[in-house]
Amino acid sequence: MIPATPVDLDQVREIADAVLYEGYLLYPYRASAHKNRSRWQFGVLGPPCASAGSFAEEPDLAMQCLISVPADAPVRPQVTVRLRFLQHQVREVRQLTADGDLLAVAELTVAGVRFLSWDEAVECEVDLGAVPLNGTTQQLCTIPGGEDSEPLRDEHGVTVGAVVRRREPLAARVVTRTTKDDGFVRLSVSVENEHAGTVDGKDAALRVSLIGTHLLLQARGAAFVSLHEPPQAAAPAAARCVQRRCWPVLAGPKGATDTLIGAPIILYDHPEIAEQSAGALFDSTEIDEILTLRVMTMTDPEKAEARATDPRAREIIDRCDAMTPAELQRLHGLLRDPHGEPTAPAVGGDARDAEPVAFDTGGAPWWDPAADASVSPGSDHVVIDGVRVAQGSLVRVHPARRADAQDLFFAGQVARVTAVLSDVDGGTHVALVLVDDPAADLHDWYGRYFYFTPDELEPLPDGDPRQPLTDPSEFRKENPS
Repeated sequence: MIPATPVDLDQVREIADAVLYEGYLLYPYRASAHKNRSRWQFGVLGPPCASAGSFAEEPDLAMQCLISVPADAPVRPQVTVRLRFLQHQVREVRQLTADGDLLAVAELTVAGVRFLSWDEAVECEVDLGAVPLNGTTQQLCTIPGGEDSEPLRDEHGVTVGAVVRRREPLAARVVTRTTKDDGFVRLSVSVENEHAGTVDGKDAALRVSLIGTHLLLQARGAAFVSLHEPPQAAAPAAARCVQRRCWPVLAGPKGATDTLIGAPIILYDHPEIAEQSAGALFDSTEIDEILTLRVMTMTDPEKAEARATDPRAREIIDRCDAMTPAELQRLHGLLRDPHGEPTAPAVGGDARDAEPVAFDTGGAPWWDPAADASVSPGSDHVVIDGVRVAQGSLVRVHPARRADAQDLFFAGQVARVTAVLSDVDGGTHVALVLVDDPAADLHDWYGRYFYFTPDELEPLPDGDPRQPLTDPSEFRKENPS
């Protein structure tokens, strides 16, 4: 079915930008942070003639999508292709010497503002125009390089340095091919970095790479078929579509079929930016609330370095510092009544797809005392190795169940129990805050805890949070309660 109203591409670009900047700069958003010494993780198309020691990414990506073309289409079926990526930009801080030369320096403070030499990026979008749904097309896209200079002046207006930004020229070839398959059209789109000449060194290779590369496709007189949940008639053809470093998903409002994102990360159809999100944090696999709280725990010198690292990092720090308690609470999300009536669906929609009605708890705890009056996480306890563990108990953490990297950081750490909870399946979960966590009070105030099962915890004597309990029976003699 062809939609009467095309999807608003500006709204789709919000999703695409989250992909574009994924990993651009990671918390704690400082140039000195080790994690920010290896950036640009996704959709990087490296130069084809890079030396082995350059560790350049592969130069190409490709995707295949499936298109339904009705026989009675009111217009000629076609697809508009847009190529989007980041162009690497070197930002170099230079200091004016007594001889009048501009000397490159790692950092410079001017009029109380700190400037760091750093790598940035410039957004690029190339509109390749309409691609007919028959035959093959190819286009060579060129992006010019350049150099810009921004003078740095002190409190008296005297020039004391400059910020110089340099970009290398880029070239990429986009090829489209169409094939008929079982009553559908399979469209293949490939992108390849065509930088000429040999490149030696990781930094040199990155400067001529396409970063965060992805595609935006919009159909006219045709409709894209979901490859995640294809209709039964399209399932065999959808299974024959092959992807290489790029995965197509339907974009726009749920039900829209005229717009598609070819992303370097795997997404579901119709991805959305959470309405609670106040702005980009460059880590869409994280939760805004967690990152915001982390930013709030940074020291003033750490925030100052983050502001100096990148203008986009400065925006993050300033936004988090200016956030009100109400805005912070909004990041916690909405609590929806699991038993509430669904909202009325749109005309022609399905009530099963509608969101449930949100409700206000009025400050009540999340559990329902009326449903189970015996539940009291603040006073419930669990017995571990013969020791009663409840709110306020000290334990040592030994992650074991489905442990991920973050859990393993807690191995051997001492924690304080904040609650003992039971789930509907009869399982027991112990909520904790780490004793040595400088943000423990903040977690406690906000009710954000880490959860472990009893068999992952070792009880500790109340008096000494650093010593493991070697003999539970002796501890019970001293603490008969």
